[in-house]
Amino acid sequence: MHFVGVDPRLRGQGVGRALYTAFFERAAAAGRREVRAVTSPRNTGSVAFHQAMGFTVEPGDRKVNGAWVHSDYDGPGRDLVCFRRTLPGAG
Repeated sequence: MHFVGVDPRLRGQGVGRALYTAFFERAAAAGRREVRAVTSPRNTGSVAFHQAMGFTVEPGDRKVNGAWVHSDYDGPGRDLVCFRRTLPGAG
């Protein structure tokens, strides 16, 4: 999955959770043990959403808005918060 975005009018209705849940199920069925995600440190709603979905923040090289970021992750000046989530059934 390359990008997950939910229309702002539909946020808070479980759409993002349903998309991720379906993805987790398919990834686990394909033998995947973990998934990773990234988001902007400015998008505090996305950071909170990913944490609520069971993702953990991977420590980076500095903090922005209270979250660890990986500096220049997506090019110069494009710092991102990196997440990891173990899938159910993974040992």
